[in-house]
Amino acid sequence: MKALFWARLICALLSLGAMLASLQCAVAQTAGYPNRAIKMIVPYVAGGAADITARLVAQSMSDSMGQAVIVENRPGANGTIGADMVAKAAPDGYTLLLTASGPLVINPVLYKKVPFDPIKDFSPISTLITYQYVLAVPYASPIQNISELVAGARAKPKEFSYGSTGIGGGGHLAGELFGLLANAEFTHVPYKGAAPALADLLGGQLTFTFEPLVTGIPMIKANKLRGFAVSGINRSKGMPNLPTMNELGYKGFNITQFQGLLAPAGTDPAIIRRLNAEAVKALKSPAVIRRLVDDGGNEIVGGTPAEFAAQIQSDLRLYGKLITDAHINAE
Repeated sequence: MKALFWARLICALLSLGAMLASLQCAVAQTAGYPNRAIKMIVPYVAGGAADITARLVAQSMSDSMGQAVIVENRPGANGTIGADMVAKAAPDGYTLLLTASGPLVINPVLYKKVPFDPIKDFSPISTLITYQYVLAVPYASPIQNISELVAGARAKPKEFSYGSTGIGGGGHLAGELFGLLANAEFTHVPYKGAAPALADLLGGQLTFTFEPLVTGIPMIKANKLRGFAVSGINRSKGMPNLPTMNELGYKGFNITQFQGLLAPAGTDPAIIRRLNAEAVKALKSPAVIRRLVDDGGNEIVGGTPAEFAAQIQSDLRLYGKLITDAHINAE
């Protein structure tokens, strides 16, 4: 019996030693974080709204943390491909996701099967910004206001087209809601990102678009686009002269999305706290504020991981209802 007691005691001590060693290793790794480059995945093509935010935030975080934060564009499947890469990455804090709302709160309710769970497979770090869209036509378009756009679409159903970053993207949902409230039929043309959609709009291949303000405002100021209205409840600080869709009579129109930073589920909470602090700090940088707020009309958020997690769950319910009401089917 004594031999058995001592054997069990020795095993318990060895197990405790192993646990303490593992804990010390984890603490050491966290304390030394980051000790190499961090990869920030953007699930869209370069040049779009999320890519602009990513490069600004990554540069600021690089300067502050003393390690490179490298932006890597992995577009495809309306953001699902890049998001899935991060969901399946090692939870060590060296692979992050900077994404707009779509992959997290729209795709999971739009498609029957998504390769990740937006709640279980990610560790939210922070909501970075929220943003609206601007309903815009090419500056050379003969359409001078929203009334002419609606009248033309009613007269020639489906001949008036608009582009978006893909089925279920914010621009697509805004276009669908516009059609419902205006009692007009528009043809949706999905793209793999904001940049190619904008290029075709400027080239006259599309009638209009709901363009993210961060890319739309510079085009409006340069007289390349003509803006009619913004998509949120309140006017944009970046374009205060533009009315909201609600003001123009499209009651209940509210399409506002977020951009946020996440890590794979299981990432050490201490690393999440560090990344949250660095991201919030980056959002206070004059260069970031100038580009995203002053020039882009976005709203800085910089909230806690818990607040971002709550927003994801709330938006899943919101967009689930809109997709059902608008009968949007991606499959």
